[in-house]
Amino acid sequence: MGSVQPMSRSTVTPMLEEVLGWTGEPPRAVDSGSAIRRWDESAASSLSGPADGPPRRVPDGVANGLAVLTAALREADGPMVDGPALVAERALAAGLSRRGATSVGGDAHLVEAADGLVCLNLARPEDVASLPALLESAMDPTDWPAVRRAVSRRPGADLAEMADLLGMPLGVPGTAPDQPLVVTLGAGRVEAESRPLVVEFGSLWAAPLCGALLARAGCRVVKVESVHRPDGARRGPAAFFRSLNDGKEEVSLDPSTADGLERIRRLVDSADVVLEASRPRALAHWGIDAATETERGTVWASITGYGRTGPRSGGVAFGDDAAVSGGLVLEDPPGFVADAIADPVTGLLAAVAVRAALTDRTGALLDLSLAGTAQWLTGPASGSD
Repeated sequence: MGSVQPMSRSTVTPMLEEVLGWTGEPPRAVDSGSAIRRWDESAASSLSGPADGPPRRVPDGVANGLAVLTAALREADGPMVDGPALVAERALAAGLSRRGATSVGGDAHLVEAADGLVCLNLARPEDVASLPALLESAMDPTDWPAVRRAVSRRPGADLAEMADLLGMPLGVPGTAPDQPLVVTLGAGRVEAESRPLVVEFGSLWAAPLCGALLARAGCRVVKVESVHRPDGARRGPAAFFRSLNDGKEEVSLDPSTADGLERIRRLVDSADVVLEASRPRALAHWGIDAATETERGTVWASITGYGRTGPRSGGVAFGDDAAVSGGLVLEDPPGFVADAIADPVTGLLAAVAVRAALTDRTGALLDLSLAGTAQWLTGPASGSD
């Protein structure tokens, strides 16, 4: 078995080359004006801005990026989808609305550090409990004025380094990867029949959305959950969870047991596509190596906050803080762009890349990052054609 080599432009297969071509530049729809009008007329356009004021315009790259991705998915024999509707889906299901410098979901907050804005995303109880360690201060983590003061004394880069060590989601503009997608090709060929098998290890939004779009494209999708850590989206609106997971087979297992690990390995061995949203060490702990699977002809889509390599590859991210790290944030006054927008757009991009790899019938490691996707969307304003 040969070694997996980083992809070069001369070895990229046709559809993946096309995808990489347009993700390497700021997004520009064929009809930019129509893309922007679709965004402006959608429910998603009401999700940015202060709670007590009118909605604010977002960078044109958001509308253009969604138009590019939905068109590319359709061209790759995927389903026809409404990009802005995907962005608004969770907020509509949960009855949420814009909140300015607090995220639509209410957990992420834009705060001034010593050298600019950062995003504290306190999505889990352990994130709140970790605030004293992040800020290196013996403080009450529920004392929000004290938290703000402590953040204001620290540079963003220092906060990002500490947050990554602690496993806390923290957005710092300028810390995103340069690209939303990096591809490594394997030597093996995809041997999928007419209905490729997708094994999905993912939760919340981006990975399950990718799996849902692949299911709609005719793939057989098996959603795998740990009995100890089921998909956190199950605790949210039932309608939103169904929209992401209806049409999938569901398997619940215990990876801490020999039987559970064996079932995981059998699923991976039989998969044409593996879709996962964990830091690389998580599956490595189960004895599963993405490069090995890619080499034998599997399409492996890995969705992380900051990519599998690079300065923040060990960090944790969710959609809101990842968007801030990618520079996708409103200014004067500060505000979030829509609802955790890096999540649905990365899920959509992942579905496009998987469809391209399946069409090319080439084993490939697709390294997607939430923050890199957000940075791609911050392309310069495009205006009407």
